[in-house]
Amino acid sequence: MSKTFHDLDELEKSGEIMELNLGPQHPSTHGVLRLKLRLDGEVVVSAEPVIGYLHTGIEKECETRTYQQVFTLVDRLDYLSGPSEEQAFAQTVEKLMGIEVPERAQTIRLLLLELSRIASHLIWCGTSALELNMSSVFMYCMAEREKILDLFEEMSGARMFPSVWRIGGLSRDLNPEFENHLTAFIKDFPKTWKDLNNLLTDNYVWCERLQGVAIINKETCQQYMCTGPVIRGAGISYDIRKIYPYLGYENYSFDVPTYPEGDCYARYKVRMEEMRQSLSLVQQAQNRLKPGPVLTGNRKVALPPRHELARSMEAVIHQFKLVSEGLHPPEGELYQCVESARGELGYYLVSDGSNKPYRLRVRSPSFPHVEVLKKILSGLIISDVVVAIASVDPILGDVDR
Repeated sequence: MSKTFHDLDELEKSGEIMELNLGPQHPSTHGVLRLKLRLDGEVVVSAEPVIGYLHTGIEKECETRTYQQVFTLVDRLDYLSGPSEEQAFAQTVEKLMGIEVPERAQTIRLLLLELSRIASHLIWCGTSALELNMSSVFMYCMAEREKILDLFEEMSGARMFPSVWRIGGLSRDLNPEFENHLTAFIKDFPKTWKDLNNLLTDNYVWCERLQGVAIINKETCQQYMCTGPVIRGAGISYDIRKIYPYLGYENYSFDVPTYPEGDCYARYKVRMEEMRQSLSLVQQAQNRLKPGPVLTGNRKVALPPRHELARSMEAVIHQFKLVSEGLHPPEGELYQCVESARGELGYYLVSDGSNKPYRLRVRSPSFPHVEVLKKILSGLIISDVVVAIASVDPILGDVDR
């Protein structure tokens, strides 16, 4: 239902417009998001997103930490896709310093990034279905995501935030058992994906609730700078991994799924297909793993191996300088971006030559996806608002920063 400004003026004068706060409680708003809705009965007349309830000031905090300490902070921005945040920051510093990352480290990074993308999409699928009272789907998704978190824990000791990225590579190599467990996951996941597909894709209730709802067309995507599954759900094949490849993505074979409808159902299909493509990338990366170092040999950047400390005074000096002071990138500024589970994630870094970033700003993919809600929610009924929020998959830690 659409209203003209004349109708709205009359409704407001008659007192028939009701103002309602949706959020900032967590359930159904995918984080502490508050929407100020104005309703005519059950129809949304206007919506205003209100953010800031999860503000942590991480960007400014990063400017008070050494470059290596920043990794622990940026992990918490997109807390469902921490490896993407680490890769974006590491890539920016490495580009600024002209550091070459060893081939094995690049392959492992790509493998972890794609596993993280699958885990993020599983959380999205499960919670979106739960909001429509499909609890069995949530169980399927969470059970499969646990297998990915087990792999992260096996490698790093941590589950949600592996935190193995370092400037110039990784802090550690893969465990001997990791590849065997990864092979088992690659073998089993297609069955789970097929179960999810059978449960949802042709499900009458799912289709009725998603098809034709909250349409974000190409023009709206360009106006609000939407990226990721949102812009691909509008038919635009925009993927950083293809356009500005990093970690050797140009040497891998994968498709960028797009659907032209621009509705919630199209965005659902994009994410489902992306999980399959990511699994293929994980398998290709595993096949490309070759023996070799996982950290640069530049002692001005990477801590020396422990066995060198007992024999080399120079190694001890490098160790002391890196631990006490950290890195000193040259003066300059740079923007680098990666394709996170939600779209283009970019880091703008300014270095003044010291051991801490002079300025650090994050181009969050979730921020424009929250802003676009005020345009697409008008005219929907209130039960579709939750579906619309879920379809753009915002992470409020990434929005508030």
